[in-house]
Amino acid sequence: MTKSFLITAIAISVFILLSCTQSSKNQNTSTEKPTVIDSTFSDGHNSSNSLDVDGEYIGTLPCADCEGIKTTIKLNTDKSYVKQTSYLGKDGKVFEDKGFYSWNSEGNTITLIGVTNAPNQYFVGENMLIQLDMEGNRITGNLSDKYVLRKKA
Repeated sequence: MTKSFLITAIAISVFILLSCTQSSKNQNTSTEKPTVIDSTFSDGHNSSNSLDVDGEYIGTLPCADCEGIKTTIKLNTDKSYVKQTSYLGKDGKVFEDKGFYSWNSEGNTITLIGVTNAPNQYFVGENMLIQLDMEGNRITGNLSDKYVLRKKA
């Protein structure tokens, strides 16, 4: 019992410390790489049961034939979403998808149900969504840090 309590207390302390550190980092420019903690220690906590994911996430994602894709995703408490995208430097048309999202079994990634012609999976971090590729894998390479949507304050 004491060992379990000690492990829980340490995990909570580390989480609080990292949350405070991340909060001050979020005030910097958006060009910094997102900090995502990947731990093999599992105490039952994950993004789906530990983070306040409801809210609006905004960012400009890379685009092969335009200046960027302005993307806004609003996640609601009833697990519904509204995703809006517009291609910068193009005609200015706003595309909108609505529906519900689901969590993966690890509780760290959401899937926007109904989005089929674009990436629909996002890794959920503290105050951020990280877009995954069409197969649900982390995007790597020089532009990998550009696939982040930050939560609107």
